[in-house]
Amino acid sequence: MNLNPKQIEAVLALPGEKRFEHFIKVIADRQQVWGLFQDGWALAAADDGSPVFPLWPAMQYAQACALNEWCGYTPRAMTLQEFTEVLLPKLKSDGLLPGVFFTPMGKGVSPTVDELRSALEAELRRY
Repeated sequence: MNLNPKQIEAVLALPGEKRFEHFIKVIADRQQVWGLFQDGWALAAADDGSPVFPLWPAMQYAQACALNEWCGYTPRAMTLQEFTEVLLPKLKSDGLLPGVFFTPMGKGVSPTVDELRSALEAELRRY
C-alpha cells in the first residue's frame, strides 16, 4: 500500500473514531493488519492500566509509531485470517484490548475484541 506523506499526516490527524473507521475499511480491503515486533509484539497500556495490543492498517502508520518505548520495533504484517482466527481469540482469552491506530502523539481507540470483530464483520459484508 503506497501512501504519500501528506496522506499519512492527514489520517494520523483524524480523531480516534475516524481512525477506527479508516482502520476497519482498510484492513477489510487489504486483508492485512500491522503490529510492531521485536522479540515479541509491542504492547501498550490503556488509561486504566489494562494491557493493549497496538494495531495499524498499513506499515507506514506502524513505522511512524516505532519510537520511544517502541524504538527498535519493526512493522510486521498478519493476514486478516490470522488476525480474526488467531490473534483476536488470543487477545480475548488473555484479557488484552486491541489498540486500534495509535499515533506518534497519542493512544489508539481500544474497543473490546467483540466490538472490533463486529465492526469488521459489518464491513466485510459490504464486499
